[in-house]
Amino acid sequence: MTMTTSDLKKGVVIEMDHTLLQVVDWEHIKMGRGSAQVRLKLRDLRGGHTIEKTFQAGSKFQRVRIDRRVMQYLYAEGDLHHFMNTETYEQMPISGALIGDAMKFLAESAEVDVLFNGDEPIGVELPASVELRITESEPGVKGDTASAVLKPATLESGLVVQVPLFVEPGDVIKVSTRTGAYLERASTAE
Repeated sequence: MTMTTSDLKKGVVIEMDHTLLQVVDWEHIKMGRGSAQVRLKLRDLRGGHTIEKTFQAGSKFQRVRIDRRVMQYLYAEGDLHHFMNTETYEQMPISGALIGDAMKFLAESAEVDVLFNGDEPIGVELPASVELRITESEPGVKGDTASAVLKPATLESGLVVQVPLFVEPGDVIKVSTRTGAYLERASTAE
């Protein structure tokens, strides 16, 4: 399916020079006398790196059909991360390069959308927020609860986020996958 620059939006996958590229960000630029241009920030889905390219408005691209399958994250074995299809129970290893920054938000048993081009996995799509358990955090200081003081906390995935003082190890918190910031406490330690 062919599309033009006016059809582009974040998340769309296009093919250029036999490479699958996902639109991370785009910007429409109108020059004074010249024609309009579109600056794209693209992520190579197989390689994992990000590139920036500029095109004339109206340029055509080949859109790639992407299938999403709900899969459960099982475990890591070196650079391979094993996922299980929740419908067929089929297990599949996916390299860390394809997962990219999403690894910071994955904990065992988490369900995510794995993106496929045919039968080839090309990436992982996270929900807007995930719930992760705190494994390490310094204790809060009594009397310091009136101000918006934050402390670092290490989560089960290895991600370190700034959390309020009342949050303790063992608590489950909600974290934004877009910004990596603490959103709220989901449940307390028992």
